[in-house]
Amino acid sequence: QVQLVESGGGLVQPGGSLRLSCKASADDFYAYVMNWYRQAPGKQRELVARISFSLITTYADVVEGRFTVSRDNTRKTVDLQMNSLRPEDTAIYYCNGVRGREDYWGQGTQVTVSS
Repeated sequence: QVQLVESGGGLVQPGGSLRLSCKASADDFYAYVMNWYRQAPGKQRELVARISFSLITTYADVVEGRFTVSRDNTRKTVDLQMNSLRPEDTAIYYCNGVRGREDYWGQGTQVTVSS
């Protein structure tokens, strides 16, 4: 069983920045595709960013150019740098790790963008 623990959420003003981090317990973390999802109240969970084991990144259109996903296989972490935050970015952000049929989720961290 792999554990994922997110940190770094909080309250930020529009236009501000936050950096989320996810720490994994997997010994073979390097083999996982790592994703960041988010879920706003009353909405479905959506994929925000993905980074593969070969460091290929993909982003949702709504965050392209503002968010950057990165990973450190030595530290077993995946980060999400969020810049130019907007009120519509307010959501619970979840870290997700996938390898084959294995699919693990963190508990989520709240991000609130408000003045």
